[in-house]
Amino acid sequence: MLTFSTDDLRPQDRFDHWCEVRGKNLFGVTIELERERRADFHGRFSAVAIGSATLAEMTASSYRVSRTSSDIARVAGDSLSIGLQIRGPGHMKTGWDRVHRVREGDVTVSHSDLPFAATPERSDGFHFRALKIPLTGDILLDARAHDLTPEALGRDTRLTRLIAAMFSALRKQQQHSAAQAADVKHIARLALLARGRLATGLPESRAALRAGFLHAARAIMTRDLHRPGLTPAAVAAELAISLRQVHVLFEPTGLSFSRTLTTIRLQEARRLLETIPERSVADIAYACGFDSIATFYRVFRSTFGMTPSDVRTASLDG
Repeated sequence: MLTFSTDDLRPQDRFDHWCEVRGKNLFGVTIELERERRADFHGRFSAVAIGSATLAEMTASSYRVSRTSSDIARVAGDSLSIGLQIRGPGHMKTGWDRVHRVREGDVTVSHSDLPFAATPERSDGFHFRALKIPLTGDILLDARAHDLTPEALGRDTRLTRLIAAMFSALRKQQQHSAAQAADVKHIARLALLARGRLATGLPESRAALRAGFLHAARAIMTRDLHRPGLTPAAVAAELAISLRQVHVLFEPTGLSFSRTLTTIRLQEARRLLETIPERSVADIAYACGFDSIATFYRVFRSTFGMTPSDVRTASLDG
């Protein structure tokens, strides 16, 4: 993983370094900021390769950014760029003088080698996640993507939710694997579906949709793990799919909905035991959705080979 922070630089050098190294050379963009604001600039950046794709994340002070014709000539990518605007809304000007508003939570899709200019709405900084996927025949499946100008997807559509869920899953996974590389392809195809470039009936499209719904279901389970009564029916209703579809999503994983939910709850319980020593074991068990302390102890020990108290003691000793 590549990581960088301006915290290690002198204040007077931070913005210039960010512009040259992170902006021009790495992303192939031009960054602009009023001179009187540069001394207060700060930024953090990380990037990790997943196969031939790159997952990047940055938080920084607000600035204007553009990708000009000269930027494209200097750093060409021929890639599909998928972005998630986590914080910091703004406006993006693309070809034919069109201006799109990008809100917090929006997913954007574009070809990497088309010009744009983005201006922030606020001055309190931004948080942005991006996935850059080199375009190959295997990804495109004969679809046209080189004319995809930067544009935010509809926030209320299923596909936007599925892409966002898969984005989050990629970021959280520490070790990159063949499964993650497959998920990158699925994300690319969901993005192409969302922009109307792929047909939903293709086998690859159906596989991408299944992967997206699985990650979205897991995201709901993680969010609502504290609810003892969380059911497949509740997840199905939120995702607007059938109850049978929810169960089918989990079949290839080898774990049922119920066992997956228990695993998520146990992992969160262990994390809390190790990081919040002042919180009681019973409180943690109930907070993670277990409605019986006896059941919690039994499944915890069966899974980890240790009692909750043993885990807490080991974390304090370590």
